[in-house]
Amino acid sequence: MDTIFISELRIETRIGIYAWEQQAPQTIQLDLEIGLRGKHAADSNRIEDTIDYAKVVAAIKQLFAEQHFSLLEHAAESIAGMVIKDFKAPWLRVSIAKLTPLAGVKKLGISIERGQRT
Repeated sequence: MDTIFISELRIETRIGIYAWEQQAPQTIQLDLEIGLRGKHAADSNRIEDTIDYAKVVAAIKQLFAEQHFSLLEHAAESIAGMVIKDFKAPWLRVSIAKLTPLAGVKKLGISIERGQRT
């Protein structure tokens, strides 16, 4: 399966369960691998035959602008569902991390995989 990837997408958002997390924006980092439905774009050289990663990035940014997430797990699941539904991806891996969330911690987060590799 061919995949496209989006690496180190950073978004400022309010995320978390603690009061201090809901008050001040934090930087989160996202990494995605998105399975493609074949190698049509490799043959055709047409954007219509692949997933437009610029549109994926815009949709993720809009998701965080419109919705508050308490948990990284729920944010990752929401991203996965949106990419599979709206962009017809057969499979993806989403990693999402808070950057410097706690003293002595560079980042913490979760990775999930959804869909079927073909």
